[in-house]
Amino acid sequence: MNTDHSDKRILARGCDPAASSYASKAFPPLLGNPEYVPTTNDDDFIEKLKSQKWSVVYFAPGACRFSAAKRTIPGSIEKTKGWSLDHYRELVYQFQGPDIRIVETVFEQESLPLLKSALENSASKSIIQ
Repeated sequence: MNTDHSDKRILARGCDPAASSYASKAFPPLLGNPEYVPTTNDDDFIEKLKSQKWSVVYFAPGACRFSAAKRTIPGSIEKTKGWSLDHYRELVYQFQGPDIRIVETVFEQESLPLLKSALENSASKSIIQ
């Protein structure tokens, strides 16, 4: 049985729009119904990161694999071309603070357990700014 996480929010940065759309429908019921917002480009990701408070920021396996291979993550913009996840993490902490939960994995099968753990350990309620 899932804990109710309907008061929490996940911002996801993926690479594949089809996979991101699928995850946005499939993951919430399995995670206690948090709001799940997928992004596949940095303009959208950064705008949402700056303008709203999130419980968890999730770097999907595709983004993690591109970073691990030292390749540009698809959907990058001029400012972020060539960034590794280290750079993205710094940006997340800058706009979300040091207590934000960040989930990253190169393996799809690890996504749900890591997201569940992050939601359990995040602040009890996210405030929309």
